[in-house]
Amino acid sequence: MADTRDKVGRAGVFLAGGVFKAAVYIFIIVFLIWVGKSAYQFGYDVFNQQAMSPGEGQQVTVVIKEGASAYKVGKTLEQKGLIKDALAFTIQERMSAYHGQIKAGTYLLSTAYTPTRIIAVLSGEESKEGSNSQ
Repeated sequence: MADTRDKVGRAGVFLAGGVFKAAVYIFIIVFLIWVGKSAYQFGYDVFNQQAMSPGEGQQVTVVIKEGASAYKVGKTLEQKGLIKDALAFTIQERMSAYHGQIKAGTYLLSTAYTPTRIIAVLSGEESKEGSNSQ
């Protein structure tokens, strides 16, 4: 009788250990899928330059302060509805030809502008049409 209990006890421990391992593997797989999906979406946001509004969009006045970092500028633009994600904007600015050239001032931007065009306007490289730099 004691021998039967030992066998049942060992089988229960073995079964519980197997269930725990399966749960850990499932968690790891779900986590990796989530990380992959998030990384893909972030990369898509960085490289797929789309305006927030198709067509003419809305004109928005934005004030950029002296010495503002690209991320701070991105947060301001995100709050004004000009871009989708400040972090993606920071990466776009860093990879652009205008890296480090954003100038302080007051700008009139459109929700129809792509992030690259916004960066060009804020850098003073695009024509002053639509911007009022101080």
